[in-house]
Amino acid sequence: MPQPLPKIRLHLDAALSEGAEVSLSRDQANYLGAVMRLGPGARLLVFNGRDGEWLAEAVTLTKRAGQLTLFERTRPPAPPPDLWLLFAPVKKARTDFIVEKACELGCRRVLPVLTELTNSERVNTERLQAHMVEAAEQCGLVWVPEMAEPIKLTAALDDWPPERRLLFCNERGGVPAAEALSTAEPSPWAIITGPEGGFSEAEAARLAGLPGALSVSLGPRILRADTAAVAALTLWQAIHGDWR
Repeated sequence: MPQPLPKIRLHLDAALSEGAEVSLSRDQANYLGAVMRLGPGARLLVFNGRDGEWLAEAVTLTKRAGQLTLFERTRPPAPPPDLWLLFAPVKKARTDFIVEKACELGCRRVLPVLTELTNSERVNTERLQAHMVEAAEQCGLVWVPEMAEPIKLTAALDDWPPERRLLFCNERGGVPAAEALSTAEPSPWAIITGPEGGFSEAEAARLAGLPGALSVSLGPRILRADTAAVAALTLWQAIHGDWR
């Protein structure tokens, strides 16, 4: 009978292949050795977002360093659907939540956009990328979305790729999101949600007028920014994504 796969998973930056030997960073070695209480001979799963998931064994492992040997690939590369999430940064904990759920729900790219009413412009993308790595490790994913640097909304729209459709979550109302998505053709997509104060009138008009944009409602209640992002991602994945 095949042995069950290990439950511990680790994201690595190195290339992964059969027989490869990979060195751990100090933080990774400390996590495996001191936190998870593993030692030489312990097995775990590793992934890098490019080469799938691999079964690995600790050859050496201390609280400061370690080396793994890779045996076999357990899952092939599995990128999520071609979906971006654009969101206006909010308070730290809620921004963390948005980014984590974007990874769990299946995005390829997460892009913070600075709007006229954005009240939290300090965005630590390195920390947010680390949050997505942790989410991917815990949720069995083999892909981590790209965490883009913050950009002004106007600049993002100036360079908007014409082939990418945009689901504009408009707090002023619009066509119900599920209805609009159910009749839309498949294509690369992006979702945009606004800040706590919503989009300005000028921003809303520009977003609604963007070629290929769908101005939609997320229901009869005003949702908080983090709730709106999760709701929109869920609807899109159910209708156009890999949940079908």
